[in-house]
Amino acid sequence: MSELKAGMVGRAETTVTDANVARTMGSGDVEVFATPAMVALMEAAAVACVRQFLGEENTSVGTSMRTSHIAATPVGMKVRAEALLEEVDGRRLIFKVSAYDEKEKIGEGVHERFVVHREKFLARVRSKAD
Repeated sequence: MSELKAGMVGRAETTVTDANVARTMGSGDVEVFATPAMVALMEAAAVACVRQFLGEENTSVGTSMRTSHIAATPVGMKVRAEALLEEVDGRRLIFKVSAYDEKEKIGEGVHERFVVHREKFLARVRSKAD
C-alpha cells in the first residue's frame, strides 16, 4: 500500500446498451446512459487505479461519491471514466473522477474509498447475518 501516491490514474470503459440505460436501471424513463451506470464506471476506474498496489490481502471499498451527470449519452456510444488519485491519507483515498462519451464530458465528481483488509472486512459483513 505504500506505493499509493497522488497523481495515479485509473480508467474504465463501457458501451451504452439496453442494460445500462435509465429506463432499465430504474433511474428514469429514457434510453440514455443511466446515472447509476456512470457512477459505477467511475468507481471501476478508481478501483483500477489502485488494485495492483493493495496486495491480495487488501481491497478498497467506496464510501462516498459526489457527482454531476452533465450530458446524456445514447445507446451504442462508448463511455470512458477516469479516476485521478488526488490524496492519500492513511487508508483514505480521494479521487477526482470524470466520464466522457465519444463527443464530450458527461460527468465529474469526487470519490472517496478506504483500503480495508479483505478477510476482516468480510468477517464483519458476515457477522451481520448471524
